[in-house]
Amino acid sequence: MPCKSTLSWKNYYTLCKPNVVAEMLFTAVVGMFLAVPGMPPIGLFIYGTLGIALAASSAAAMNHFIDRKADAQMHRTEKRPLPTGELSITNVITFSVVLGVSSMLILVLLVNTLTAILTFLSLFGYAIIYTLYLKQATPQNIVIGGLFGATPPLLGWCAMTGEVHPSALLLALIVFVWTPPHFWALAIARREEYAKVNIPMLPVTHGVEFTRLQILLYTILLTIVTLLPYLTGMSGLIYGVSAVLLDLGFIYYALLMMRNKDNKTAMKTFVYSIVYITVLFAALLIDHYLRFTL
Repeated sequence: MPCKSTLSWKNYYTLCKPNVVAEMLFTAVVGMFLAVPGMPPIGLFIYGTLGIALAASSAAAMNHFIDRKADAQMHRTEKRPLPTGELSITNVITFSVVLGVSSMLILVLLVNTLTAILTFLSLFGYAIIYTLYLKQATPQNIVIGGLFGATPPLLGWCAMTGEVHPSALLLALIVFVWTPPHFWALAIARREEYAKVNIPMLPVTHGVEFTRLQILLYTILLTIVTLLPYLTGMSGLIYGVSAVLLDLGFIYYALLMMRNKDNKTAMKTFVYSIVYITVLFAALLIDHYLRFTL
């Protein structure tokens, strides 16, 4: 299909997957604030945020390119710029490369080299290893690929300190364990579309019942993991109470999916999972500056 327009900024904005990148960037920013006792240095904060945002957007654009054929066959993605012909392959690849190179220059020159290296590994892992290979190779794609998507809070922390701290790894672990139940809920609701384009998502290869069970088990594991910041003294009572309440809510939705075997409940669980991770990290941030302990 010929390219209809190369000038619309909205098409390029869509390539960045702004909703996904915004969530990732929020966890990265929280990581920045948690890394320091007071306020982050303004220069490092601005350049670190910009560099990570550009890298995530670059990976998202490359994802559009690699998934263009499958996107054209799925109702959820058929309106994206490549399937509709609004942008050409050259447009998308060039845009992705420019964003990626810009992010690396900003991080190397204005933040620190370690953050740049870790960001590049995350970008490459998501755009190439996950999207190009894992997504088509195994129903555990989202579990293994989640390693790359879990890095933003680690990157944010590293941008402020230039080191990989155990607390930063714990933040990444939370996102890593959250990712499978978050995405599998969506995969259940969209399983027919994934099956249509031969993407081996768990509900396609192992069935919906098995996937619902895995979601429940992962939410239980997530409950344990999200309590670790409080149990290790990294955070205080505000976060601890918030985590328990949020985890109970996630387990409720997972159990609801076991009872109500419909796509509507799966989508409600998916939406709750987004609210969950946002409020959880917000609680970490609030607790960091208003610390209460038992």
